[in-house]
Amino acid sequence: MTEAELYSLYKGVYVPMHLHPPESLRYCEEFTFRPEDILIATYPKSGTTWLQEVVPLMLSEGDLTPVLTVPNWDRVPWLDEHRAILLNLEQRASPRVFATHFHHHMMNQSYFKIKPRVLYVLRNPKDVFTSSYHYYGMASYLVNPGTQDEFMEKFLDGNVMFGSWFDHVKGWINAEEQESILFIFYEEMIADLKGSVEKIAKFLGKSLSPDVTEKIADHCVFKNMKQNKMSNFSLVPEEYMDQKKSEFLRKGIAGDWKNLFTEAQEQRFDAAYKEKMKDVTFKFMWD
Repeated sequence: MTEAELYSLYKGVYVPMHLHPPESLRYCEEFTFRPEDILIATYPKSGTTWLQEVVPLMLSEGDLTPVLTVPNWDRVPWLDEHRAILLNLEQRASPRVFATHFHHHMMNQSYFKIKPRVLYVLRNPKDVFTSSYHYYGMASYLVNPGTQDEFMEKFLDGNVMFGSWFDHVKGWINAEEQESILFIFYEEMIADLKGSVEKIAKFLGKSLSPDVTEKIADHCVFKNMKQNKMSNFSLVPEEYMDQKKSEFLRKGIAGDWKNLFTEAQEQRFDAAYKEKMKDVTFKFMWD
């Protein structure tokens, strides 16, 4: 199926209609934030699921119950997806934790007024592309990726769900409310998960004992998280995600793009990256 059949255009970017029907987008637009709210903001395939595991464990002081008994889409709901309306989020005690793939400019009026705390996760766009390529091949609500070359052109032009990676990242790193945003790299979580947990906890004003920090980091190592059926999307019916084609949580490594890209594709991607990011002074781990 085509983009016109599977996606709608919302605030200038494609969103999958199956996950983001008009009533859900309207709910998100009218949603009222609280100052204590925590928002995990990411471009798709950048580490959302990982943070949906880490943050609830911080709030539960390392008690594994919430992450082993509640699916991650209800534990840390996407504000812009169809589930949000059903979850009585207004009744949830603070601090509430949400996820979004929205660009900065897509956030609602309440967000800009309240300025809740944001954890923005960045990942090397070559790995984002690689992970997306596999994901698009197994999810029925996304347009089939076609060949790697075809999908690369769509990705670089932003003709994919949630639009351009470049625009997404630039929008958030240039946000005015920098004091309420913590930027975390997927690669630093792989290199030092314990240190990343400590960094996030500090930003959230959460005091964790060394034992609890260790427990969270141990549980959230990718291979352990991948076994958690509340987090690995194995509960999603096969008609929506065929994990026989590709697992939702696949490898969880940095640099997997090297196993996918041809030399020509690497050159094409590098040239586009250099052009689109030429005015950016922000320091990325992969540069």
